[in-house]
Amino acid sequence: MTTAILDGARLLGRLSALGAIGRDGEGRLARLAATDADRAGRAALMGWMEAAGLSVTVDRIGNVFGRWSTPENEAEAPLLLGSHIDSVVNAGMLDGCYGVLGALEVIETLKAAGVRTARPIVVAAFTNEEGARFAPDMLGSLVFVGGLDLDTALATVGVDGARLGDELARIGAAGTVDPGHFRPAAYVELHIEQGPILDREGVRIGAVENLQGISWQEVTIEGTANHAGTTPMTMRRDPGLAAARTVAFLADRANRSNTPTVATVGRMRFAPDVINVVPSRAVFTVDLRDPDETRLREEEAALAAHLDGLVAEGFRVSVERLARFEPVVFDVGLVARIEAAAAARGLSCRRMTSGAGHDAQMLARICPAAMIFVPSRDGISHNPREHTDAADLVAGAEVLLDLVRRLVEDGRRVIPLSENPDPSGFSEVSA
Repeated sequence: MTTAILDGARLLGRLSALGAIGRDGEGRLARLAATDADRAGRAALMGWMEAAGLSVTVDRIGNVFGRWSTPENEAEAPLLLGSHIDSVVNAGMLDGCYGVLGALEVIETLKAAGVRTARPIVVAAFTNEEGARFAPDMLGSLVFVGGLDLDTALATVGVDGARLGDELARIGAAGTVDPGHFRPAAYVELHIEQGPILDREGVRIGAVENLQGISWQEVTIEGTANHAGTTPMTMRRDPGLAAARTVAFLADRANRSNTPTVATVGRMRFAPDVINVVPSRAVFTVDLRDPDETRLREEEAALAAHLDGLVAEGFRVSVERLARFEPVVFDVGLVARIEAAAAARGLSCRRMTSGAGHDAQMLARICPAAMIFVPSRDGISHNPREHTDAADLVAGAEVLLDLVRRLVEDGRRVIPLSENPDPSGFSEVSA
């Protein structure tokens, strides 16, 4: 077997270069989907892909694909790698970008070593994974696998009032190829953990075996606006207080549970939003997550019962579902091979659950999929303090390299790795 040595310095240099794109005058990174900063990030990525000799394609939802194939393997289903390059506001520079650039580095390493592959390898950068501008998150990969209609996705209106289809066209990211124009043989996503487990336990590699289900809802509670000084507490119908009680209810329920359930209220606003007026309306989001579908449904039902109680008190309550994804179990064969690749390099490894949503959960609907995690210092992500040591970034990419080489050299004997997931397993998503 020819030696394939990954260029860690090149990987780290590209992460730094991409991380510099989209910063404001105070150095804060915000590369939201379909913005000018996203356009600049895409240009840099596609330039690196083309320099590596990859065939670059953009589909109609803006997903970017760099393909390495030969006349001998062109007809085979490709191995798909990647993640995303869009960010949240005031972000770190690793989330998503590490998976895309790590995958590109793997392809370049294999090409340089003259490795002959039994199938093509494609690196993807999916559109709007973060959902910071357009809902739902993981939108590009969701459309790619057929979980959301393309026209519906393009008509999505962002938090700034912009329409996704118009913005993709504006930045030159509205491709001509239909999403899902190929079906991958398997998908592997390299990612920072974004949680504290690997860092806390001193483990170098996470072999991600499942991913939490996610329920996003927006709750509106309406009451009666009144003067803050003259209205006795016992005579108020205060939706702000009702919203606060709901936050406390969710937190108390999750804290009392001996399960991985988590509940978050990440956004809340009041009307009329005046310091000396009892509000007339409170609008807030609820993010519920659990790796077990039955428990997730129980949490949703508990929230609904709590809100029904507020209605009985005289409040008007409405709920809009923003997104709903069932828990995902990744391919057992891929997970085992990630463990084996880590062990072969002498790296500690543990199986784990992903607490965050990722494009891999969408791809798992149509092909074998899994994820490789590397530690996040103090578990911090979606934050400028997001950090993974350079040695861990390189080690994770080397595990991906070894895994990919095994998969593409063994070809049909390895993929599919286990029984294919059911591609019809989508829950309702409201864009």
